[in-house]
Amino acid sequence: MTPPVPCKQVCIVYHSPYGHTERVARAIADGARQVANTQVHVMSVEHVDWHALDHADAIIFGSPTYMGSVTSGFKLFMDATSKRWKNRLWVGKLAAGFANSGGLSGDKLAVLQQICLFAMQHGMLWSGIPLMPSGHNENDLNRLSGFLGLMTQSDNAPVEETPPKGDIETAKWFGKYLAGLV
Repeated sequence: MTPPVPCKQVCIVYHSPYGHTERVARAIADGARQVANTQVHVMSVEHVDWHALDHADAIIFGSPTYMGSVTSGFKLFMDATSKRWKNRLWVGKLAAGFANSGGLSGDKLAVLQQICLFAMQHGMLWSGIPLMPSGHNENDLNRLSGFLGLMTQSDNAPVEETPPKGDIETAKWFGKYLAGLV
């Protein structure tokens, strides 16, 4: 009798005051669910499932870019992990990040660096996105040429319209890639 394959646990935790970053988080989750035996938990920083995070194999962190940094809401989440940091609860978990902004650059790299440093302090194993850009138009994959993590861009428009198709498809690709690593 073959033993059952253990289910991979992937958590995505994000802050999204206007819904655009949540849309990216859900696209990452859609991609991760394409990998067999993967359970995905998507949560905002306002409704954190600490038990799920503590038992996850991978945690993907996401924040909009506000004034060249993570949002205050995401920073509050980071600060709330201090007991987990002290007790080394997340050591060895896979970590990755994503950042969204209104501008094409929008200082998303600074946000990804901040999230990466946070993950490193927890002893996590960071994964970037090894996807070469397929172009620079709205339908292209990794059009913003992010490699430290996923970068997406939202116009000042309703969530149903932005980020554009290429960014959402890149998010799905990233989720599937990350779930395949655990």
